[in-house]
Amino acid sequence: MKQHTGSCLCGGVRFSILGEIGPIQVCHCMQCRKAQGTAMATNVPIRADDFTLEQGGELLASFESTPGKQRVFCKRCGSPVYSQLDALPGILRIRLGLINEDVDAPLMAHFYAGSKANWWPISDQAPRYEAGQGSSEWTG
Repeated sequence: MKQHTGSCLCGGVRFSILGEIGPIQVCHCMQCRKAQGTAMATNVPIRADDFTLEQGGELLASFESTPGKQRVFCKRCGSPVYSQLDALPGILRIRLGLINEDVDAPLMAHFYAGSKANWWPISDQAPRYEAGQGSSEWTG
């Protein structure tokens, strides 16, 4: 079975994911842009049972960005680690940039493309949804 590892910027939070990850989901909503400090959030949904926090639990903090949505980050370096919705227990949306190894997962879609940053073009052929299109279970 495949295993991926990941860490935050300072290396204080380290984790592993057992099994396949993906598909890759890109969210362009204003909230994700502000939470990441970038043009988008790039996420992969995983089962929480496949996630093991190897180190740094004391460094994790969370912020409820909207009711029922927690954004978990390293309080030392600020790296966003994952988000979780109360409505989807057992699913974590890992920030793909934290993964150490190559990821062999397809790009599923761009969500909230209607509110994307005007300075960042979407140049691939993945499906685009102006809003969430029922994506709240997987994006952001």
